Amino acid sequence: MNLSNKRIAILANDGFEQSELLEPLNRLKESGATVEVVSPSEGSIRGWNKDDWGESVPVDRAVTAANVDDFDALILPGGQINPDLLRTDQSAVDFVRRFAESGKPVAAICHAPWLLIEADLLRGRRVTSYHSIRTDVRNAGGNWVDAEVVVDENLVTSRSPDDLPAFIRQVTKMLAGAG
Repeated sequence: MNLSNKRIAILANDGFEQSELLEPLNRLKESGATVEVVSPSEGSIRGWNKDDWGESVPVDRAVTAANVDDFDALILPGGQINPDLLRTDQSAVDFVRRFAESGKPVAAICHAPWLLIEADLLRGRRVTSYHSIRTDVRNAGGNWVDAEVVVDENLVTSRSPDDLPAFIRQVTKMLAGAG
């Protein structure tokens, strides 16, 4: 699908799960989309690659300078460190909340629903996540299901890096207007 007229923000910080940022970034760029890494940090952020530090990626825009109107979708990569850091940063939480309230797609994978919890976006919503945070999702009022990808209105959630192909397909379909 051609996404040449689409702009996507990937909100991340140090400790993002490397595959969960790089695979969507590369696949969406290959489809023609403009993709920006947005972060509370400046310069670059460093990924986590399974069991050790991985590659660094440049930050394109500070979250404090990011405007929801500039983007068509928001992707939240997981890992344990990244969303845990982001959920303590009020500007990141506010950006996620504003994005979700805009009705545009917000896609979270693995542990990234912690940000959706912090932004109080899961009450009554059907979502999935990495299994270790299912109780957190339920305690936040979400209806946790064990599925590869779950779509509830503008929220797209996925369990783990193993589900990245289906996750990216769903985000691409939503951006192309096909569901």
